[in-house]
Amino acid sequence: MRLSARLLIAGLTALVAGSVASCSGTAVLPDANGATQPLPSPGVVTARVPPGAESRDKIAPTPAPVAPPIDVAGAPRGVKAKAGILVDAATGQLLWAKSADVERPIASITKVMTAYLVIQAGDLDRRIRVPKGVLNYVFEYGATSAGLLPGETLTADQLLYGLLLASGADAAYTLATTYGPGMAAFVAKMNAAARELGMAHTHFASPDGLPYPTEFSTYSTPADLLILAEAAMRSPVFRSIVGQPFYVLKKGDGHDAHWWSNDNELIGSYNGAVGIKTGFTDAAGHCLLFEAVRGGRTLLGVVLGSPDTGPGAAAQDAARVLNWGFSLKQGSG
Repeated sequence: MRLSARLLIAGLTALVAGSVASCSGTAVLPDANGATQPLPSPGVVTARVPPGAESRDKIAPTPAPVAPPIDVAGAPRGVKAKAGILVDAATGQLLWAKSADVERPIASITKVMTAYLVIQAGDLDRRIRVPKGVLNYVFEYGATSAGLLPGETLTADQLLYGLLLASGADAAYTLATTYGPGMAAFVAKMNAAARELGMAHTHFASPDGLPYPTEFSTYSTPADLLILAEAAMRSPVFRSIVGQPFYVLKKGDGHDAHWWSNDNELIGSYNGAVGIKTGFTDAAGHCLLFEAVRGGRTLLGVVLGSPDTGPGAAAQDAARVLNWGFSLKQGSG
């Protein structure tokens, strides 16, 4: 069962009514005013009909193996983000949330959807020429750049590294104008994909999350971003890229050399971190969509709006949330 469906079953809409764990510096015990409750178990799967079976109707549903729910107590301390969420990725159990259904700008986390669409389209070996307008685009919005130059030719796969590791708006611009084709067509595809995935509180105005036409034109919620994260991380290509600390592209036919470091501070410094994507604008604050695996437990989460105390502000909040999540004990079932 997809994470989006499990979260729906869990009643994430209840978060709007206030059943959200506190994010204050003091741990809050679960109660009616601030509790996170274990989610219902995922549903059943139907066993395959073995060769020679007369009827599929005679095969009884087989319960999907389900780990015991995690015993949730208290909340992560010291988290300064304005919104966030953490779930057990294997079961969809909601562990912690703050303003999980509140729409907020998400900055460069937007590029996860851009990468998702490019990977879904396929043909990642296609050679793409960096368009002339890329420098003006980056300059006009003061955007982060992967250092691409007009006229360079890179494969779509190589551009994905510049998009997801270096968070290059120039890579986003190049991919969007190619796969749209054109910016408007690509943004329309982004919003169509969001609807298809069930991201009901998400809207994209650009392929990169830059603050135009306004700082709030591109927005999502922590709950919606988990749906996108799960969809993207199912791709081995995407998962491989976001987990790498850096990528070296040697000078080759049609392009200069490039060295792109992963701007996700968790990668290489937090034990078990495997992704996913950072973001920052003045309106969005520091944001981080993240996944980490430790001790057989996979945790998926996001923090939005961490205050601007430094480039690693969101990573510090994410680490606090993850440390708390990994410290929770598994229930007896």
